[in-house]
Amino acid sequence: MPTDALSTTLAALADPTRRAILARLASGESSVTELAEPFEMTLPAVTKHLKVLERAGLITRSRQAQWRPCQLAPEPLREVADWVAQYRLHWEQRLDRLEAYLHELQTKEKKNAKRK
Repeated sequence: MPTDALSTTLAALADPTRRAILARLASGESSVTELAEPFEMTLPAVTKHLKVLERAGLITRSRQAQWRPCQLAPEPLREVADWVAQYRLHWEQRLDRLEAYLHELQTKEKKNAKRK
């Protein structure tokens, strides 16, 4: 069953190790060895994470002699941000209702405190 690009991106982002790798790549390109340093896993395990990120289009890998640097490719993140933005108004409306309710409770508490 074919998967759409957004689902592939979200699946890649679901793993905290892959999110940490993307965060490191946001500072600039890195080699697999450099990316693997903070993790307690083997290089082949890190490479598997990189392949998932690459299939999702979140990173690119090039070859410069023996060095294979990885770079962040943020374009798929825009699609995620656009999808999430659809729900922002909904969240903001709920927060506005919560704020109004809390204000109402505080007003009632103040009135009750004055009566006592």
